[in-house]
Amino acid sequence: MNQSFSQNQARRNRQQRLWQQKWNLKTKAVVWALSISILPVVAIGTATYYYGINLITKQIPQARLESAESSMETELALQRQLSLLLSGMGVTAILAAAIAVFVTNRAMSRVSKAAATSNLIKNKLRPDSEFTQYFIANEDELVMLERNINLFTELLSVLIKEKEAEADYSQLLMKITRWVRESFNEEDVLKTTSEEIRKALSIDRITIFCFNSNCNGTFIAESVAPGLPKTLGITVSDPDFEAGYIEKYQNGCIRAIDNIYQADLSDADIDLLEQFAVKSNLVAPIIKGKQLFGLLIAHQCSRIRFWQQSEIDLFAQIAIQVGFALDYTKLLEQVDTKADIAEVFIEITRSIRQSLNEEDVIKTTVEEVRKALSTDRVLVYSFNADWSGTVIAESVVPGYPKVLRSEIQDPCFAHDYVEKYQSGRVQATNNIYEAGLRDCHINLLESFAVKANLVAPILKDEQLFGLLVAHQCSRPRDWQQSEIDLCAQIAMEVGFALDHARLVQRIEAEGVQSQLLADTIGSIRQSLNEEDVLKTTVEEVRKVLSTDRVMVYSFNANYSGTVIAESVVLTYPKVLRSEIQDLYFGQGYVEDYQSGRVLAINNIYEAGLADYQISLLESFAVKANLVAPILKDEQLFGLLIAHQCSKPRDWQQSEIDLFGQIAMQVGFALDHARLLQRIEAESRRSQLLVDITRSIRQSLNEEDVIKTTVEEVRKALSVDRVLVYTFYANWFGIIIAESVVPGYPKVLRSKIYDPCFTENYIEKYQSGRVLATNNIYEAGLADCHINLLESFGVKANLVAPIIKDDQLFGLLIAHQCSGPRDWQQPEIDLFTQIAMQVGFTLDHARLLQAYQTTEANSSV
Repeated sequence: MNQSFSQNQARRNRQQRLWQQKWNLKTKAVVWALSISILPVVAIGTATYYYGINLITKQIPQARLESAESSMETELALQRQLSLLLSGMGVTAILAAAIAVFVTNRAMSRVSKAAATSNLIKNKLRPDSEFTQYFIANEDELVMLERNINLFTELLSVLIKEKEAEADYSQLLMKITRWVRESFNEEDVLKTTSEEIRKALSIDRITIFCFNSNCNGTFIAESVAPGLPKTLGITVSDPDFEAGYIEKYQNGCIRAIDNIYQADLSDADIDLLEQFAVKSNLVAPIIKGKQLFGLLIAHQCSRIRFWQQSEIDLFAQIAIQVGFALDYTKLLEQVDTKADIAEVFIEITRSIRQSLNEEDVIKTTVEEVRKALSTDRVLVYSFNADWSGTVIAESVVPGYPKVLRSEIQDPCFAHDYVEKYQSGRVQATNNIYEAGLRDCHINLLESFAVKANLVAPILKDEQLFGLLVAHQCSRPRDWQQSEIDLCAQIAMEVGFALDHARLVQRIEAEGVQSQLLADTIGSIRQSLNEEDVLKTTVEEVRKVLSTDRVMVYSFNANYSGTVIAESVVLTYPKVLRSEIQDLYFGQGYVEDYQSGRVLAINNIYEAGLADYQISLLESFAVKANLVAPILKDEQLFGLLIAHQCSKPRDWQQSEIDLFGQIAMQVGFALDHARLLQRIEAESRRSQLLVDITRSIRQSLNEEDVIKTTVEEVRKALSVDRVLVYTFYANWFGIIIAESVVPGYPKVLRSKIYDPCFTENYIEKYQSGRVLATNNIYEAGLADCHINLLESFGVKANLVAPIIKDDQLFGLLIAHQCSGPRDWQQPEIDLFTQIAMQVGFTLDHARLLQAYQTTEANSSV
């Protein structure tokens, strides 16, 4: 760099000397030619003239002595000879000058043309050179030609060095990109970036500046040479920054400053840079999720640095890669967080469900939730009839006040909050002083040392029992949505557990019958999926009631239904999977069962049943029955039915109550099983997304990315075919990748023409629309579309857009060929996220291929 600076100074000195030249080469040549041709003639003529004068001067006196008349004649003759000699000399000088000028013009014309041509070439190669304005009428063409040749030599050397630097930088960018992509969290990405760039470019400091919400910001990562001040953790507040630069950086502006004192910076900016010993700097924006996340900044502190264009381009490309990497780490962190939260919820739920009395349920809850949220205090607040209340359970870290058994009176609660919490409202307060709370409320929270809190309602018997409250006392806290959801779900589980505990406690007080119910419920609660819950229910209830058959009947939408679980003694017919149609059930019984009615028939022939009902029961060999509703998600899911086939039976009230309670517990257990299955499915889906994403990201070219995608997605969804369909410019397209199970047609490389696609679908898919078709014959598709799908053997499909470079690249499509398929929302969500990841990865693959192409071209 010092050598470059010296060369620039030398060029400026040469330019100054050149501007001091007053005559061009042609003028100088003509002057020299005239001088060489005329001066000898003039010199000889002058010498001759003076010689003649001297001769005349000597001869005149002698001639006068001889004769006065002859003296005059002689003098006149000599004067005429001298005049003739002088005239001849002048003519000779003029002819010599003309010949010299002619010869000089012929000689100089080629030199002038060569100089002009070299100047044109120079202007094209270096239009911003300091010599560009020099080519004027009084230039010395020979000097110009010399200078241009020297400049061409310098340019050739620079071009060779730039080509070598571009090749090195392309290789360097690929290495840094690979290092950044191997980092799976934001901290590692930023640390790796700053360290590797500083080493690669020999820069004194690399730092990353992250914007706050008010457009001020903090240096969150740094790599700095020893002996220089550190910027890490320093917050910078610049009121002029937002107006001046935010929009430019958002649009991708790169700012390179060779010398901070010659860059038209404000005094405040210079003072800030001097504080960090900066002499030159380079700034590139980091875009995360299409928003300006921060700035990647290079500081040269030891000396002034003239940034090369190749360095600026490399720096900008690395900043882009950092933005992509931050997007990936954010997605992976979200996926990991969801998986962790799901696992935590499952563990807490199991811990709560192991507690069979109210006190244990609540105590377990506050302990487990405080650990899960890593918060300072968790408590359960129970309401009295007047909406005052008491803290009945607490878990708090040492050093903060204990509030267990504290009685709290809030006259505004009933008016402002009861209805909201009754309907399930969850309140997250990040900072109690910025939440618009009343002074009395703030004072109450301050007495508990609270800075932030999270409140979720606990519903017991469908009534507001109390609140599950998390307190952050050390500082304000930005509650994450996953934490809010976890708190809400656990509060709901506490309500269920309290219902169970209350019910179990009441049953235990009722003697042997109650013990039977507790055992039955305990068996049911150990079942963590719907099938096991129903199977355990019918087996345990048949044993408890000593009856001939117990079954679960599940309703369809029209209140017809199917027997989905059965336990029956060997001598009576099995009715499992039997479909039952009762045209009058919806009109006569739904409302009663929905409200919890339990029907006991001691003798089917004495209960006033319709003939078709008696015939149906007779086909099952029923003499007496007991029917209780199963409510799932507060809707009528089905019926728990006990059949006495050997003879009529006089059902006892205790048996009826027990049967009704068990049916209610089955509903709760189904709710729990569904919730746990959903959470476990989300956990598995989250892990699956992580695995597929990593598999895709290991593919470094477009073909491998697409091939890996179709293989992994087909396995993950257990679907018959997965393909990638890409568009041509006219929105027609071709299938470029396929994974299909044996036995179904292969459609790879099939070209598809759909004239309706552009008009109806492009805009929707461009905006992220995902289409799930459970049955192609019931989806209102056009005949031509159905014919196309039939040619591929398709019965149901799932379609998600692949966005590449913010444009619709193609479609990721799953085909179910064996039969229609009811696509579940988790499957649709997973499919959508994978399609999005394919787009991101294709962007990366394209970028890497471009770098590899550049490297290959450079090596040639």
